[in-house]
Amino acid sequence: MTDTPAPYRWRWAALFVILAAEVMDLLDSLVTNIAAPSIRADIGGGETTIQWLGAAYTLAMAIGLLTGGRLGDIVGRRRMFLIGAVGFTLGSIGCSLAQGPDQLIAARVCQGLLGAVMLPQGLGMLKEIFSEKEQAAAFGMFGPVMGLSTVGGPILAGWLVTANLFGTGWRMIFLINIPLGLFAIIGGLVFLPEWKSGRTIRLDLVGALLAAAGSALMVFPLVQGREHGWPAWAFALIALSIAVFAAFGWYEARRSRGGGDPLVEPSLFAKRGFSGGMVLGLLFFSAMTGFWLTFSLYTQIGLHYSPLKAGLTGIPSSVGMVVAFIASQALERFGRRVMHAGLLMMALGVGGIMLTLQLAGAAVTPWQLVPALAVTGLGMGLVMAPFFNTVLASVEPHETGSASGTLTAVQQFGAALGAAILGTVFFQQVKSGDFRHAEQVTLGTELVMMAAVFLAVFLLPRHARPQSDVVAGGDVPADAPAAEVNA
Repeated sequence: MTDTPAPYRWRWAALFVILAAEVMDLLDSLVTNIAAPSIRADIGGGETTIQWLGAAYTLAMAIGLLTGGRLGDIVGRRRMFLIGAVGFTLGSIGCSLAQGPDQLIAARVCQGLLGAVMLPQGLGMLKEIFSEKEQAAAFGMFGPVMGLSTVGGPILAGWLVTANLFGTGWRMIFLINIPLGLFAIIGGLVFLPEWKSGRTIRLDLVGALLAAAGSALMVFPLVQGREHGWPAWAFALIALSIAVFAAFGWYEARRSRGGGDPLVEPSLFAKRGFSGGMVLGLLFFSAMTGFWLTFSLYTQIGLHYSPLKAGLTGIPSSVGMVVAFIASQALERFGRRVMHAGLLMMALGVGGIMLTLQLAGAAVTPWQLVPALAVTGLGMGLVMAPFFNTVLASVEPHETGSASGTLTAVQQFGAALGAAILGTVFFQQVKSGDFRHAEQVTLGTELVMMAAVFLAVFLLPRHARPQSDVVAGGDVPADAPAAEVNA
């Protein structure tokens, strides 16, 4: 490891460089929900194209995250951050130049893979360049940035599509990454220090390929199966996906016993809290991502809102999430009960949306949806805010790095599944031509998924690990005491 001044002289400048990378990812995970109908109208493609615009990005991100952090340890974090930033920016340009759906989806895959290389490096470097006393303030900057991106991303996307600046239409939602990308690249060259692990680490390529194959084999038939009438091959691929994931688990255990460096520590799966957290994360982020995708589609295709109006309609939910994140620290002492309360509140909000749509019909206005959307967003935030710390409470200190990386990958994979599953439910019902009925059925499916998440919360420890022990999902000191788990 190269010597780094303590404290590093340019640490605050480095923080803003890393935040720029985070903003690029957050915007690109949100904007296609609003722009999807306009994109399809311009370059063609079927209903599955809309699902793949989000699923391709998050699936590639999930696959890449399993190795992205390792590459930083092997090659150097600054170098991999710069490679990721350059690649993500070029991928954004590729998205803006796409002339057909296949080209755009391929560019989205490139964005996801390079984003998975870029993002882990920034979080790792922050732990090296800030003192322990300053880390809380540094990582505390992420909350407001995430909140502003969550609120502003859909509005910005809607405005850019509607404004049609210089005749670019939807393409501008990707072109705005160019100034952010240049800032990250130039700032990375100037302000980020070099760092890489002092020990020899071998990249687990076989494990990465197995995880990638299992993920793709699961998502592909869920998206494409409906379009082809659910043929036998769709179910065969899903079954094969399960077998590949089982092979992945076996291989990781074998590699660990042989003294290698597995992508995921096999000991994690023996912990009920962590395994339950993976199930919970998969279900919850599927439900949340699927909700936003289908709601955005319904407001634009079913209610004929403009992209800007659709983006503005989601503000109450985004504000509710920000409020929940702010309140989460004060509620931390209640442990997993906060997540249960959040799920009940989210279910109440989704039920309120269903009731509003039923009563108001096709004439529903954004103002009528405000109360239910605000409650839904507040519930989402109360689940998301304590998720990582609560799940990591059952993890030993030396396992935290692997555990946090795996959970983040599960979050992205869940997002891809959500676009696949709830998007398929929505479009299956749209065949009848009744968009309101399609959205009602989709929201009903959402409630079923949330009930499953509610049960999965019982698998978690009662209380999260203290904030001082876990910093943004990174490693904790090796001599830290093991977390007390109250199952």
